[in-house]
Amino acid sequence: MKAAESGRREWGLAELVSRYGIVISFLVLFLILSFLSNNFLTSNNLVNVLRQVSINGVLAVGMTFVILTAGIDLSIGSILALAGAVAASLVTGGDAQPAVFAVIAGVLVGTACGVINGGLIAYFSVPPFVATLGLLSVARGATLLYSGGRPIPNLSPEFRWLGQGAVLGIPVPVIIFAIVFAIAYVTLRYSVYGRRVYAVGGNPRSAKTSGINTRGIVFSVYALMGGLAGLAGVMLTARTTSALPQAGIGYELDAIAAVVIGGTSLTGGIGRITYTLVGVLIIGMISNGLDLMGVSSYYQQIIKGSIIVLAVLIDRSKDRGEL
Repeated sequence: MKAAESGRREWGLAELVSRYGIVISFLVLFLILSFLSNNFLTSNNLVNVLRQVSINGVLAVGMTFVILTAGIDLSIGSILALAGAVAASLVTGGDAQPAVFAVIAGVLVGTACGVINGGLIAYFSVPPFVATLGLLSVARGATLLYSGGRPIPNLSPEFRWLGQGAVLGIPVPVIIFAIVFAIAYVTLRYSVYGRRVYAVGGNPRSAKTSGINTRGIVFSVYALMGGLAGLAGVMLTARTTSALPQAGIGYELDAIAAVVIGGTSLTGGIGRITYTLVGVLIIGMISNGLDLMGVSSYYQQIIKGSIIVLAVLIDRSKDRGEL
């Protein structure tokens, strides 16, 4: 009897860690950073963390859709830079256009790049790694050509407000991220489209047999990812007050890290957008905490890469039933 009760308690603890390990990790990390740095818990720093993670958060939301279908997108950093350059060019100089036009243009440029990725992957059966790696180079080259390899400064105040403004004390980028996250949460949890995304990632053959347009779903998630990368490009450009040709380098690493740390399986079909949010906050807190402690950015890259590898190892262990 006692052995059975002990077994139930052990199973309950394992289940708790399996389900809420990412939340527990977030709380532990929060407490550790609070003790290690006196500046971490200040209101200004916490708001700054939220502002910093908003761009990666928008990217991670799109990456969640992609990885749920067992895909990957390595081109989002370059797409972000291209969209930012196009948007910036419309709101600089004496003939600056309204900021809303620049935002729409940036999102459309990103979506067009996503459509290319989705078309190659869904309808020409190009592996996601190869297709997005190719577009990474193409979009970066297009950014350099479009900008002449130089920053695009002197953006209009209305456009800069998107990255630097606030509403009721809440930074505008945080508001944008919250809206994007809320829409993604409702879509994945309650819509038919969300269920189909999970189905395609979980078992594409069964999904196709049940009448789901699997190619259409795969195509759509890459188009969505491209659009969100374009939006992130607009946000970053508005925040930095200029479009930089080298913007977005390494951003795909942070987005993938947030999604994988959040427990979304690289094999597709398993994951929660809420845990992606926690993963985004963990990545942001790690970067912020290391900055506050004066740790070199070189070491930060090593730490982030190690975290991704560890998260993948845990994911594989779960698949094999070892955890």
